[in-house]
Amino acid sequence: MAVSSITITLPTQPNTHKQQQCSFTLSSSPNATAISATHISPSTNYFIVKAKIRDSLKWRTRASSFISGFFTKEKDIQTLKEDLYDTIKPLDRGAQATPEDQDRVEQIARKFEALNKIKDPLKSNLLNGKWELMYTTSQSLLQTQRPKFLRPNGKIYQGINVDTLRAQNLETWPFFNQATANLVPLNSRKVAVKFDSFKIASLIPIKSRGSGRGQLEITYLDEELRISRGNRENLFILKMVDPLYRVPL
Repeated sequence: MAVSSITITLPTQPNTHKQQQCSFTLSSSPNATAISATHISPSTNYFIVKAKIRDSLKWRTRASSFISGFFTKEKDIQTLKEDLYDTIKPLDRGAQATPEDQDRVEQIARKFEALNKIKDPLKSNLLNGKWELMYTTSQSLLQTQRPKFLRPNGKIYQGINVDTLRAQNLETWPFFNQATANLVPLNSRKVAVKFDSFKIASLIPIKSRGSGRGQLEITYLDEELRISRGNRENLFILKMVDPLYRVPL
């Protein structure tokens, strides 16, 4: 930040001709610039000058508090991410989560939601791309009622493009199933999801007859992490893997 100095000549006492020079060093805030640009005569009232300087210091204090709060918030988010990743790492996307584990992840998710800066995620380009599912409570995805070898064991992805309002779910090993959907905005952070096509083993297309429907609300979003909630109170936590990915139309 640039610093400027000004020297002001003031009378020391009323009815005297002795003058005193006072020097002030100010940061180049809007207030400081105004002071240094103002013509100050020997008859300048000391208290007016003092008030202007106090205003400048208040501006600097507010700016300092804002910057300090910003970096504190960023530090809190980074600490939460480390806590989140450590918590969900052994949970097999949620398939191995106990009720206590679910409560712990839920508490962390709510802390993220309280710090969310993207209030209108459907208007943000941060939403675009391919996201990897890290954790969920959705049984339709986890399928814990099945033997492990009949569940999706590879990574699961979700692609979203806000400009075309298209979404895509992609399973990997062993089934490689896919589903694509249209997104219908309900507000600036919530969409209705209407699946229109499926692919078995990424090869066999099946047209949907409108049976696949749901809602999704994006409650936290940044460059690498997304938290969403479904209409059945399911929690989804995803990590960005490819911001350039495009969902087929």
